[in-house]
Amino acid sequence: MSDISLDDLVPQITGYAFLRCSPGWRIWEREADGHELAYIVKGKARYTVNGAAHELESGDLLCLSEGDIVEAVTYPQNLMHCYSVNFTPRYLAGKKQTPEGGVLFPLVSRVGLRRELVAMFRELAHIWNGQQRGYVMKSRALLILILHRLTDIVSNDASAAPGDTRINRVIRYIAAHYGEKLTVKALARRVDLDEAYLGYLFKRETGMMIHQYMAKIRVQNAENMLQSGNYKVEKVAELCGYSDYFHFFKSFKSLRGFPPSRCIPRK
Repeated sequence: MSDISLDDLVPQITGYAFLRCSPGWRIWEREADGHELAYIVKGKARYTVNGAAHELESGDLLCLSEGDIVEAVTYPQNLMHCYSVNFTPRYLAGKKQTPEGGVLFPLVSRVGLRRELVAMFRELAHIWNGQQRGYVMKSRALLILILHRLTDIVSNDASAAPGDTRINRVIRYIAAHYGEKLTVKALARRVDLDEAYLGYLFKRETGMMIHQYMAKIRVQNAENMLQSGNYKVEKVAELCGYSDYFHFFKSFKSLRGFPPSRCIPRK
């Protein structure tokens, strides 16, 4: 560790933007000169990276690495909105890409449209564009939190990905809609399966019942939201799909072993 300074361990932001694409928006072929994350929150776009085309839509994350050759266009009938951040973590210099592309994450990850991620990207835009005293330090700290949250999401999705494509679709839907009222009946309808058979397949592929998996995802997201310090416990319960606070409290404590209030940072 003697040859690594503290500055090498944190990302240095070189650019940040919230893009509301016009019909004529495009990225002409260029080489990425650093690392870039693009989190699509609305619409669609086609990115071509190192010669391979990728259709991206709301809830997708693109992770470019230094040296990637990229070009992109949006669709006039479904214009893309996305958060885009460029940064240079020096400790990644010379690191090889993963087999799926990207150094930090796969080239494309289906992380879903998540309220807490959108809130963090929006706050980063506010801090970066405001340029008040200490904004560089605050921006870098918030980007680290974003990267940490994305690491949790991507690694959990990868480790839990089953072989049955129908169950994969259900898992992706739960990840993107955990804050809504979800029922096994509605999930089964989405993949054209009987409720009981979906439950059987889900347990076989993941080792969990559907309601257990939904509780795990909701509590996981609730913990991250509480740790941000931006939400009250009751609001987090609502945002994570619980209409009954006491049900949320019981579910959280059962899975984590402590009450949700413990996650709120002390001021």
